[in-house]
Amino acid sequence: MNTSKTAQRLTRILAMLPWVIGHPGATVDEVCDRFGYHRKDLLADLDLVFVCGLPGYGPGDLMEAYVEDEEVIVDMADYFSRPLRLSPAEALGLLASGMALVSTNQAPPALERAVEKLARVVLPDAGDVLAVDLAAEPGLLDVLRIGAHEHRVIEMVYTSLGRGETKTRSIEPWSVFSALGNWYVSGYCRTAQAERVFRVDRIQQVRVTDEGFDPPAEPPPPIVRYTPSEDDVYATILLRTRAKWVAEYYPVEILSDDDSGMTVRFAASDAAVAARLLVRLGADAELLEGDAVRHETVGLRARILARYER
Repeated sequence: MNTSKTAQRLTRILAMLPWVIGHPGATVDEVCDRFGYHRKDLLADLDLVFVCGLPGYGPGDLMEAYVEDEEVIVDMADYFSRPLRLSPAEALGLLASGMALVSTNQAPPALERAVEKLARVVLPDAGDVLAVDLAAEPGLLDVLRIGAHEHRVIEMVYTSLGRGETKTRSIEPWSVFSALGNWYVSGYCRTAQAERVFRVDRIQQVRVTDEGFDPPAEPPPPIVRYTPSEDDVYATILLRTRAKWVAEYYPVEILSDDDSGMTVRFAASDAAVAARLLVRLGADAELLEGDAVRHETVGLRARILARYER
C-alpha cells in the first residue's frame, strides 16, 4: 500500500538493515538511538523482515532478524550489506521518478544534485532525449505560489470533500506541491484556526491579498495528511488482524495493540467517513465508542440493503 506511513517505515528498514549488518553486536538501545526507533517499533520491523528473502525461498535464501540478549542480529542477508546494482530499466525508472519530483519545484537541493549525477551515468550522451512532464498544471497554481513565496494571505472559495460545503477561507500558504496525481496547497487556515492541506482542484476562486504573514521557522513537510480538530467526529474502533492496515493508512491514535486486536481512536470531519470505513471492513472491525458514527453506520447499512431489495 503506497502511503506515507508505509513509505517511511520501508525507508527506515532499508536504512537500518545495512547498518546493523555492518555493525555486529549492535544493541537495541544503539539501534533505537541511531534510527529514532521505539523499542516496540524496532521489534515489529524485525518481525516484518524475518524470513523475507530472494526467490527460491529455501532456508538459505531467507534472512533472520531478531534480538538476543539485547543484541540486534540480522543473518543471511548479505545482499543488504552492499549497494544494490540497478538494472538499466530500474535505473531509468528511478531517474524518471526523480525528474518528475524535481519538476514540481518541491525537490530538495540534495535530490536535484542526485538526479543530475544519475542522469550523467544513465544517459551520458543523450542530451534532452528524456523529458518528464506531470499533468497540466491548474491555472490557480501561479496565484497560490505567489502567496506562498511572498508570504501573503490568500482568500479562496473552497469545496470540502467531507461535508460538500463551499465557503470562503483565508489561509497563510506555506507550500504548493503535487502528490498522488493531484496538486495541493498547505498552510495555516484562519477559518479553521489550524493547519490544513487543500486540494487545488476543489478551489473555485482564489486571490492574493496585501496582508503579509510570518511563516513558521520549520513548516511541516508538504505531504497529504489529515489534521484532526476539536470539531471532528471521533470514534474508538477495534481493528482485528486483517484490518490493522487502517493504522498505516489513516491518521489514527493507537490506544492498544494485543492478541485481541488493535484499538484506535479515529478522527474524521464527518461521521460518514468512519461509517463507510466500518461497512467496508465488515467483521474485521468493531465500533467500541462513537454514537454519531454508530448512527451513521446503521443508516448506511440500511440504505445499502434497501438497494438490494428493490
